[in-house]
Amino acid sequence: MSTRQQAVEQTRYYLQKAAILLNETEQQQIEIATFGLADYPVSGLQLLTYINTPRYCAKELVLFPRQTCPEHLHPPFAGTPGKQETFRCRWGEVWLFVDDENLPSSAGVGQPPTGAEQWYTARNYILLRPGEQYTIAPNTRHWFQAGEQGAVVSEFSSQSRDDLDVFTDPRVNRMG
Repeated sequence: MSTRQQAVEQTRYYLQKAAILLNETEQQQIEIATFGLADYPVSGLQLLTYINTPRYCAKELVLFPRQTCPEHLHPPFAGTPGKQETFRCRWGEVWLFVDDENLPSSAGVGQPPTGAEQWYTARNYILLRPGEQYTIAPNTRHWFQAGEQGAVVSEFSSQSRDDLDVFTDPRVNRMG
């Protein structure tokens, strides 16, 4: 079984643990995002997009234990302020690091991937557990990392334009 096939199977398993049922078509649409980085699955994300239109977007994000989605932001585009997104934890725990002065400082919390620490600059955090959520304002730097058992997070947002996301790590290639 290939690494991709193993990741898809593990993603299905995590979604089942979160009591999220997928039809056959959705199971075939699971995306493995390596961000073009060589350290997958340390850095990476597994996701399923249910819908993505100019008005709204809905996704499931799956993170394996301690897996990290690289720091990025969603800039303004086409006359919009950029993507606004709400993360709602369904299973496990996820540490969300955000440029938001209303949240506690992340000193001593979170473990950016070894060798990439310089590209993880968001300094405030919130720990989301099942049933908890947080809304990220458009054009706000953020990154997230699963806890020890992994996490499943539902994302509800305005239109998603992954090709326009700005990553602080210049090595990231979201579409690669």
